[in-house]
Amino acid sequence: MMTDKNVTRFPAEWEEHDCVLLAWPHEESDWNYMLDEVRDCYTEIIKAICEDERVLLLVPPHLDVARLVAERGFDPERVKLLPVTTNDTWARDFGPLTIERDGHKELLDFKFNGWGLKFAACHDNLINRALDAAGAFGSPLVNRLNFVLEGGSVESDGNGTLMTTSECLMSPNRNGQCSREDIEDFLKMQFGVKQVLWIDHGGIAGDDTDSHVDTLARLAPNDTIIYVGPKDDGDTGNLAMMREDIKRFRTLDGLPYNLIELPMPDDIVEDGEILPATYANFLITPRSILLPVYNQPRKDTLAAQLLKIAFPDHEVKPIDCRALIKQHGSLHCVTMQMPTGTVKPFDKF
Repeated sequence: MMTDKNVTRFPAEWEEHDCVLLAWPHEESDWNYMLDEVRDCYTEIIKAICEDERVLLLVPPHLDVARLVAERGFDPERVKLLPVTTNDTWARDFGPLTIERDGHKELLDFKFNGWGLKFAACHDNLINRALDAAGAFGSPLVNRLNFVLEGGSVESDGNGTLMTTSECLMSPNRNGQCSREDIEDFLKMQFGVKQVLWIDHGGIAGDDTDSHVDTLARLAPNDTIIYVGPKDDGDTGNLAMMREDIKRFRTLDGLPYNLIELPMPDDIVEDGEILPATYANFLITPRSILLPVYNQPRKDTLAAQLLKIAFPDHEVKPIDCRALIKQHGSLHCVTMQMPTGTVKPFDKF
């Protein structure tokens, strides 16, 4: 990892955190028809995170905070509840993206427009400024609202490489005025990366993010890429073509990446629609991997075993995320890690 202070760096997810940001599902969100089910899933995620680190949980201003803590058994020393108005709960995409510039952290506040104007985002696009106004941040919030960017659309190895997908970043309803070259130059300038790996194929059924990279492929330590493979060896579709994209990638030293292929879950169908289940949507904490699973014992176990190859010192914690995919996301989508130095101690705000 680069340690020169005179650089801009985009920290990797597996580096140390102050906490993980989440937003509690509420009656005005798209979860309103299944609140008990999804809140149980959130509770499991939050408690698993709290075994390693703290959680900053955004809750509706009208919520009885003390009652929620008591009902859910949250440790008030580990979970900070902060009243903030939200449209929905996808913290990965509205949360700030952290860079390290000249040895100091900065929080970049990009525009969130509901995944290319698909959904309302009038409240979610204000969340980072609300957190800043509440005194939650320990690092400066930097206005980057002239550019649409979601956290789920970019992956960093913390050492000069960023990975993304063409379908998402080239979406005309995000930054349609920009060419691919414009976007790559912007990413390099903002995040201090030396190369951008563009995945030109891929995509899973039921996804409405225009192929966020965190549903498809993830960067890992030691020049490793973890990605979801096609469902069978004879498949020549999007995921097979994505595999060929990834095989062509090279490290900054010009070497091929170490590749780990995750299985794709068997189709989960609701109301005639395939839901976007994927094992790539895991959260990395400094000591654990929270892995979304889907009540498919053979594939759930295989995915956990494969992740141990990339993260041998991490504990893999399976979390049943069948509730989350009903609204077209999974575990990584509802979380945003906040690197060390970005959030004040919980008793200071």
